Amino acid sequence: MLTNDSYELLRQLASPIVAVTSAHGGRTNGMILDSAVRATISPEHPRLSVYVHKWHLSHELIWASGRFAAHLLDQDQFDVVHQLGFRSGRNVADKLAGIPCRVGEGGVPVLERCHAAFECRVLNTMDAGPATLYLGEIVATHAGTTGALLTADYFRANLPEAWREEFLKNYREAQERIRDLAAVTDVRRWGA
Repeated sequence: MLTNDSYELLRQLASPIVAVTSAHGGRTNGMILDSAVRATISPEHPRLSVYVHKWHLSHELIWASGRFAAHLLDQDQFDVVHQLGFRSGRNVADKLAGIPCRVGEGGVPVLERCHAAFECRVLNTMDAGPATLYLGEIVATHAGTTGALLTADYFRANLPEAWREEFLKNYREAQERIRDLAAVTDVRRWGA
């Protein structure tokens, strides 16, 4: 994993661990990210944003459907993180196999067990070079379990040793892809 002082400070901004589910054309997928954030303070306009790398199958499904669900996880859901976050949906027939889900209002899978779930319709996007920032309007929320919230810091501190090498390999590969795709191509300048 590549790091420097700036990156270590930026890691403090990581959101809780979020499972994102999507569906389009009969295909479903799930992924893990730690770049989700509340995008409003207005209860009348509930919104959140997620930052999804362009090489993920989930990126394609969200782009095509305009829908996704974001799930906050509990600290005891490392198995969900491992299943959704350690392999690509391009290499697995059904990443959600064995994880209890139901179809939500927008047609995307909603995890039956999670801390909270937010079904979203994409309102807008922003090109972020190697990723797209999806701004989602929350169309349905689901309160879940009341366990402790799974954060990136907690996950890294308690990562099972048997998974560490695979986690670091995946992290390094993602950092290398980002280096190659860092250019932002759809630039919209303020006040220009």
